[in-house]
Order: sequence, then structure tokens, then C-alpha cells
Amino acid sequence: MRHRVAHRKLGRVTSHRLALLRTLATALFERERIRTTLMKAKELRPYAEKLITLAKRDEGQLHARRQVAASIRDPKIVKKVFESLGPRFATRPGGYTRILRLGPRKGDGAEMAIVELLGSEYVPGKKEDKDAKKKGAKSEAKGEEPEAKPAKEAKPKGEAKPKRAKKKKEAEAEAE
Repeated sequence: MRHRVAHRKLGRVTSHRLALLRTLATALFERERIRTTLMKAKELRPYAEKLITLAKRDEGQLHARRQVAASIRDPKIVKKVFESLGPRFATRPGGYTRILRLGPRKGDGAEMAIVELLGSEYVPGKKEDKDAKKKGAKSEAKGEEPEAKPAKEAKPKGEAKPKRAKKKKEAEAEAE
């Protein structure tokens, strides 16, 4: 019977597993999107969501902050969790993370996934727009107006180099 056996062991002893979850949660809150294995992602989800739920508390903030600080050792990340993530998910009743499957990893075939916080979705932009913005920003910093680059002039080509097959035929013709 599997009574009271809830979580995956991830091939680690308890202390290493807890340290892994702490570092994954810290990275998730810092970057808001991380890439890891699917099993680690599935274990990270409830761990991280409990910490965000603690950050949503209105009264008793000090105790909740200390509970989160016990799991996340970086004070900057604890501050971010309480000042930006807690208010961001204040009206949401759970489900703060999303797991996107990526497929097997090349080396060992482990199933990979992306864990992201809701609201930090990737929005692809047009490549031309980014290039134009960069050029515009650089020229504005110099105090110039953005100019278009002149097109390259076509260089007159001399005789085309013969390909190897032609060289072989010419060499055979000369030998005869």
C-alpha cells in the first residue's frame, strides 16, 4: 500500500532534494522562466506555489516573510516575491505556474520542460523591428538621424574559375 507516500525522490537523499527544490524555486522567482527536467518541474510546481501563496497574505507579513526566507536564502528574491509576485497573483486562487513540455534531451533522453510564472510568457517580436530599434537608439545616442546604408555595388567579375571537372577534361585534352 502506498499510504502517505506523496512526492518523487528524484534520485536524491532528503537534504539534497530539498536543496534542489530551493535552488530551482530561487531561479524560477529570479528569472520567471527556467528549463529543467519534467519530473523536477512537476515537483517544483507545488513547492513554488506554496511560497507565492505565503506572499499573498495580508496580515502577519513578518511570519510569512520568515517562512519564505527559510526556503529562499537570497534576500533580493524574497523581496521580489513579496513586492511583485504576491500582488501580481493577489486575485488568482492558485495555479501560478505553467509547465511546457519540450521533448527528450539529446544526451540521455530525459524529458525536458519549461516552468514559467504566469504573466511572463514569451512574446516573439519581428526581427526587423528589433534591428531598426537598435539602429535608431544608437544613432539617437550619437545625436544623429538614423540613415539607411547604401547598397553594395556589384563588382565586375573577371573570368570565372573553372570547376574541377572542366580542369580534368582540359588536362586530358592537353595530354593527348
